[in-house]
Amino acid sequence: MARKPALKARKKPRQARSRATVDAILEAAAQVFRRHGYAAGTTDRIAERAGVSIGSLYQYFPNKDALLVALAERHIDEGFARVRELLREALDGSSALDGLIRSFVDGMHALHDHEPELHRVLFEEAPLPASLRRNLRKREAEFAREVEALLEQHPDVEMRDAALSAYLVVHTVEGLVHGFVLHPPAGVEADALSDEIVALVTGYLRSGGR
Repeated sequence: MARKPALKARKKPRQARSRATVDAILEAAAQVFRRHGYAAGTTDRIAERAGVSIGSLYQYFPNKDALLVALAERHIDEGFARVRELLREALDGSSALDGLIRSFVDGMHALHDHEPELHRVLFEEAPLPASLRRNLRKREAEFAREVEALLEQHPDVEMRDAALSAYLVVHTVEGLVHGFVLHPPAGVEADALSDEIVALVTGYLRSGGR
């Protein structure tokens, strides 16, 4: 039976110099994948871009798939953190439902529009392992529960099933923004799309799904 490829970093850097090397390798990997795509994004190209030997790269990452997983995990962590930050800012500044949903939509735009070419490689070109996709689904479910808690306490929201409504809101916004950023339709501006998503979602939440 063939062994599964190693998909995790070989070791975690502990010293500042080692951390700097790993950061340089990951940044180089992001640049190479953006420019050449997954198939042509070789470890030789990544090592050359990072200014390290191929042996130094393999000291931390056994193959390019491990680099891909590390980049995807970092992308997911940074993305969820940014969306949460925008939602907290919206709650601190105003309790208006339209403003809250607009902040959510803007957060998703920021997540997907940050390095869209890399995002496309990570989530459309590359064969991400099932474990990473399961972790992403888990993170999305956790985030949906946070959105559910926010919606439950909002006076303008009417929901028959809070958990289901939060799930629909999160996946509707994520799906529409993802598709627009990576495959933008001709003649549609980002602001116009955001306005329509906000109208769609707030209309649904105010009507209790009716």
